[in-house]
Amino acid sequence: MGSGETTAEVRCVAAVPCWVSLMARDLDAAKAFYGPLLGWEFEPGPDRFGPYVHAVTGGEAVAGLGVASGGWGMPIAWTSYFGTESADAAADAVRERGATLAIGPLSFDAGRVAFAADPAGAVFGIWEGPLGRARRLDLAGAPVWIELRTPDPFAAALFYGEVFRWDGRDPERFDVRWEHDRVVLRAEGHNVAALAKEEPGGSAGLPPHWEVSFSVPDTDAALARAEELGGSSLGPAFDSPYGRVARLRDPEGGRFAVTDSKC
Repeated sequence: MGSGETTAEVRCVAAVPCWVSLMARDLDAAKAFYGPLLGWEFEPGPDRFGPYVHAVTGGEAVAGLGVASGGWGMPIAWTSYFGTESADAAADAVRERGATLAIGPLSFDAGRVAFAADPAGAVFGIWEGPLGRARRLDLAGAPVWIELRTPDPFAAALFYGEVFRWDGRDPERFDVRWEHDRVVLRAEGHNVAALAKEEPGGSAGLPPHWEVSFSVPDTDAALARAEELGGSSLGPAFDSPYGRVARLRDPEGGRFAVTDSKC
């Protein structure tokens, strides 16, 4: 989350997801899976809380992979981090709205980080760091779509909107709209995330969660490659309003998706 050791500093983009990371049991095994699948190279990242690397593609840092330490008890899962001007204010807003603040805010590299769960139980991160404008990464292997799968997307939108102050932001730079049966977040003219209805144990067999989708040239080929590398499919690939999607599980059980979406 922003380090001079990497190819590109990751900037905080307020109110929207601006970073994703995986906490794995075996970092080398995670690199051996995701590297060939998504075309990633790896560079050292901040290691205050344990081994951590940045995934790099096309000269851009696009994700982080680490091993949780210090008894955090983090599950094997991808976490989406929302940018904020103040991690402390966002953490207070989480607690005030009856949700769970699990960890932090803590100082981390060039900013502050916290982990929380919304009222439905979906886990997300809070990141306060050097502010920047939203980047559109038209790169294979970059996170291109982040979607909350939850029973009540409207209630979720109210929660996240209050925590990250969606109302009152510059409408030329930030917008929330209803599109394709989803609450869609737009930043700098691009769709960046959505909140969609899915009952617990639905199509992906999961409780409410933020699903991270990585860009690939060919969704079906990526699904086959993931299986060759020891991962597994959570069902056949399918066409969505934003592109063809395959939901996958890595060898340690971390769930994610790949898509040929351009969003």
